[in-house]
Amino acid sequence: MLRHKIRIVLILTIVLQICNAQSSGFVTIRGKEIVSPDGKPILLQGINLGNWLVPEGYMFKFDSATSPSKINEVLCELIGADEARAFWKKYRDSYITHEDIQFIKKIGLNSVRVPFSWRLFTVEEYPDLWIGPGFDMFDRIIQWCREASVWVIFDMHCAPGGQTGDNIDDSWGYPYLFENPESQKRTIELWKKIADRYKNETIVIGYDLLNEPIAPYFDTKKLNPLLEPLYKKITAAIREVDTNHLVFLGGAQWDNNFGVFGPPFDSKLVYTFHKYWCDTTQPMVQEYVNFREKYSVPLWMGESGENNNSWISAWRRLQERNNIGWCFWPFKKMDSHSCIITFDRPAEWNTIVRYANRPRATFKDIRESQPDIEKVRKALEEFLSLCQFKQCRLNSGYVEALGIKSEN
Repeated sequence: MLRHKIRIVLILTIVLQICNAQSSGFVTIRGKEIVSPDGKPILLQGINLGNWLVPEGYMFKFDSATSPSKINEVLCELIGADEARAFWKKYRDSYITHEDIQFIKKIGLNSVRVPFSWRLFTVEEYPDLWIGPGFDMFDRIIQWCREASVWVIFDMHCAPGGQTGDNIDDSWGYPYLFENPESQKRTIELWKKIADRYKNETIVIGYDLLNEPIAPYFDTKKLNPLLEPLYKKITAAIREVDTNHLVFLGGAQWDNNFGVFGPPFDSKLVYTFHKYWCDTTQPMVQEYVNFREKYSVPLWMGESGENNNSWISAWRRLQERNNIGWCFWPFKKMDSHSCIITFDRPAEWNTIVRYANRPRATFKDIRESQPDIEKVRKALEEFLSLCQFKQCRLNSGYVEALGIKSEN
């Protein structure tokens, strides 16, 4: 009798989820499925807009200036802080545009993940001051995606204090977020502000709370138990203002380790993992599939790529055989085959690369290494032109590896 009652409750819950999705216009979940507003299961097929709101040094061909702050430091030394600020504004206006999103839709993708830095919304030295281009950039991408019918997932790639402790979170070399109450407070406040602003946006699927938390070379025994409690605090703050959107939770150690998770604590959770440079066999995803079966929750492969086309194809097919939605990395990159579109390296770009890769420990090093400023300006101006969609080229083999349309 009890088993029969439990079955009835589960059926009623599923029916209610379907009705809520159909009436609200929001993407939701139904058991192990992500479900569209019309109640049909969705297989997310997406691409990361990497290097746009979180610049990464390797995409600029830099070896040591790897984080956004270190890249900016290079530019400030080369052209001064005022010109560097002007460059970054033009960069954000050029690197991803309406045309890029229209193309993403045209080739058959249905979603984008938008990595962002908390520094676009506030200033590290002034914790109570909320200022910056972040919300304007979010408004822009939402409008473009709404026009193209491409779903959006926002990803906090760089959290206050640092959640990873490496260049990808633009931190100070340690995941201080998990041990600093002020950093946690600011992270929670920012997610709550984002959720409150976009709570009625149906093109937004949800929020990927922390990208790749707790790198494996720190004290994981101490830090890992702190991850899910922070997820719970962030989610609770989001739910105070937004009950519509999904919350994506990544495991520890590059989003790989689901051992940090207990039972689901919210009715709209999606669990996300990342994998690079691994075998493309079932054991690589089986632990996540087991987790899905145990808790009846959706999975999402939020990042992978940076490999040859045959690997991309095999890894993508493995996800689809397991009914796991995917989002490869990245959409665009300079002078590369491991992305959907690419663009040429500016003629004088190696002038900047050589400077960025030299030791610059003292002001004497800086003075003696600085190249001609006009060459630098020319290279940066050309970069801003070449990175625009109209100047880019399609990597058709990469697109075909994703199993979508290859169009010029």
